[in-house]
Amino acid sequence: MPPRKVKPKKAPVPPGAQAPERGDAPRPRRPRAKKTVAILSRKRSLFSTRRLVEAIKARGHRAVVFDTLRCCLMLAQGRPRMTYRGAEVKGVDVVIPRIGASITAYGLAVVNHFEMMDVPVLNPPTAIARSRDKLRALQFLARAGLDMPKTVMAHDRGDVRKLVHEVGGLPVIIKLIKGTQGVGVMIAHTLPEVQTILDTFWDLGQEIVLQEFVAESEGRDVRALVVGDTVVGAMRRKAKKGEFRSNIHRGGEGRAIVLPPDYMEAAVKAARIIGLEVAGVDMLEGRNGPRLMEINSSPGFEGLEGATGQDIAGKIVEHALVYAGTRGSALVARAGRAT
Repeated sequence: MPPRKVKPKKAPVPPGAQAPERGDAPRPRRPRAKKTVAILSRKRSLFSTRRLVEAIKARGHRAVVFDTLRCCLMLAQGRPRMTYRGAEVKGVDVVIPRIGASITAYGLAVVNHFEMMDVPVLNPPTAIARSRDKLRALQFLARAGLDMPKTVMAHDRGDVRKLVHEVGGLPVIIKLIKGTQGVGVMIAHTLPEVQTILDTFWDLGQEIVLQEFVAESEGRDVRALVVGDTVVGAMRRKAKKGEFRSNIHRGGEGRAIVLPPDYMEAAVKAARIIGLEVAGVDMLEGRNGPRLMEINSSPGFEGLEGATGQDIAGKIVEHALVYAGTRGSALVARAGRAT
């Protein structure tokens, strides 16, 4: 029987030495550092929250959802801390806030606390607060020269006719300062209607504005979702029959559109002026171009993803990851200067 051939063993590589290269085989890439992205949301099951979690995991990062009202804030001299369900909150790289209008006050406190802990937050508390007050937001946009429907806020019940005249006459739109998803938005066709609605809200201690009715919009508006300096998706929303509010939550229908350049420019400029990294910008289609109506700091995007087929959640998460790096570096530098 012929002797069996034995393959020579490879000489072991001493510790610290580099193994010889085999041809042009590519070297293994260094694994990307996994980041922890926190989402502030009352419910993990909400569409936008669920989609953000999916997008974070799909990109190889860790997603955590904090119920905003379960965050406990601790303050001591020079040492802000936070616990969640009794456990210390640590190691968060960036926060995506989804603060509902009903918890704005506590939500802003939580967002501000993360900033005090030097954790980058995608939409800062000052910008969220600014966007929640419709009049305050419009004041900033008007000062920047953006077009919008004529708007009046007053507490004087003495001359309702004069207020209506200031916004272009009847019919007139009446809005709660802090309404959302079309709630607290009404249309009045007569002066007695206007007077009754105003008296009712004023007696309830509610702040309201009167706004011009833009007839050419015909129950339609445009929603543009801005992420960073880009419009990542847009749709035209149309109110259902017998309704003037075009919100998807009010039964409106949305269809994807390609925004003209002037609409994209207005949407991005509005988000920058208010200070939001992620914003839903609502515009009316006026005769002379876009007319800014509202800006939302926690825009839902179920309707927009359905209408456009775009991965809106993925765009938000990708921007959050980049923001975590740039903003995090700035916070480290600031801390270094402070010491």
